[in-house]
Amino acid sequence: MRTSDFSYYLPESAIAQSAVEPRDASRLLDTRDLTDHTFRELPDLLEPGDIVVINRTRVSPMRLEGRREPSGGRIEALLLRSAADGSWEAIMRPTRRLHDGDRLAFGDTVVVLRGDPVDGQGVLVPVVGSLEEAMARAGSLPLPPYFHGELADEERYQTVYGTSPGSAAAHTAGLHFTRDLISALGARQLSVASVDLKVGLDTFRPISVERVADHDIHSEHADVPDETVAAVGAARRDGGRVVAIGTTVVRALESAAAGAALGRFSGSTDLFIQPGYGFRVVDLLVTNFHVPASTLIVLVSAFMGEAWRSAYETALSRGYRFLSFGDAMLAQRSR
Repeated sequence: MRTSDFSYYLPESAIAQSAVEPRDASRLLDTRDLTDHTFRELPDLLEPGDIVVINRTRVSPMRLEGRREPSGGRIEALLLRSAADGSWEAIMRPTRRLHDGDRLAFGDTVVVLRGDPVDGQGVLVPVVGSLEEAMARAGSLPLPPYFHGELADEERYQTVYGTSPGSAAAHTAGLHFTRDLISALGARQLSVASVDLKVGLDTFRPISVERVADHDIHSEHADVPDETVAAVGAARRDGGRVVAIGTTVVRALESAAAGAALGRFSGSTDLFIQPGYGFRVVDLLVTNFHVPASTLIVLVSAFMGEAWRSAYETALSRGYRFLSFGDAMLAQRSR
């Protein structure tokens, strides 16, 4: 498979530059029959007994502004993931003059750069304080690079149900939920379970190689707890379907089903879902519209087959809003 097989034309005008209020007033395309809905209608598009699985992650304030020592030159770091020794992988800019051993100060926290940055990415090792302290004092949320609008409240880039910090980007399919919508799920006899997958920025990056199989997929930390395993199993036994809210939930659940059945999972996953993958858990997917030629488009294609393209073409022709603050679609597994 070629990366170009998963590309499409996305005009700038289709990229959402504001957040819809209320959250559940966003649009929802049911790709099963290409009908238009609002997101608050989601419970009515599902069947009693289905189980809705959400990702309880929260975005951490991983964007830091600091200074190079001793020159005082401005530096920005976007933290990605931490290691047991307290160091962090980070994307930095500008990096043209950064080298192994350089000292950077983020407020009272001082770090040393380990190795020369590669494509703007490197490892920061704290020598005074910690980067967790720096985030707590002065960190900001890493909004998507294609979002040029403004948010009145950064909480709008969090889900209403998120409780577990540590993501570098939002679980965007969940941004459409309100408290009332969650209550409506229960009234419709739809159960809700959760996973925790720490979203990394690499999730949203286009594939840069010609062949999809040559792409080096990133890893993310996922937790699928025992209670979710039990709830999914009970719903399945009673004939219910598993509805994943977002590609992150798909990745977590399918990573936890390496064998014949879903099981408890806690650890790093580098599962790269491509066409031909045999889905073991997820039956329906609610997801936003994604960046062309990204691993997320590949996952959606694996899930719904070539129907993904007609769904995207329909959404564009009907004025749906794309990417993180855009609208959503409901898709059914093709096989």
